[in-house]
Amino acid sequence: MFRTEFDDPEGIRHGGLPTFNYRCAPVGLYTRRQLAAEGLTPGRQPIAGQIFWRRGNRVAYLYRRDLAVPKRPATDAQLRALMKAWVALSTCPSCQTEYGYYIPKRYGECLACFEGGTR
Repeated sequence: MFRTEFDDPEGIRHGGLPTFNYRCAPVGLYTRRQLAAEGLTPGRQPIAGQIFWRRGNRVAYLYRRDLAVPKRPATDAQLRALMKAWVALSTCPSCQTEYGYYIPKRYGECLACFEGGTR
């Protein structure tokens, strides 16, 4: 079923870190994304293991959940800066219309303007 190509729980073959195959990590070890989904961050803990997949071309580092700390909430200034950036990136410089998506950098303006609306 699963290949054991990268299975090295003792960390002998792969840089001293316990290494597991895709979807074979033990309970209690999480990736950054899995921790973030629970509102946690690894903090300053060391890497506890790794997962290799796609013939060893991809790697995900694993962290212990019991050592993870809660994420800090964004400050009001950070949220204001993010909203300002969103407005700047979703407003067409040609027609000054704000859209619900980022204006494609490839064109530099909204699709209506690029296709001949106000050019």
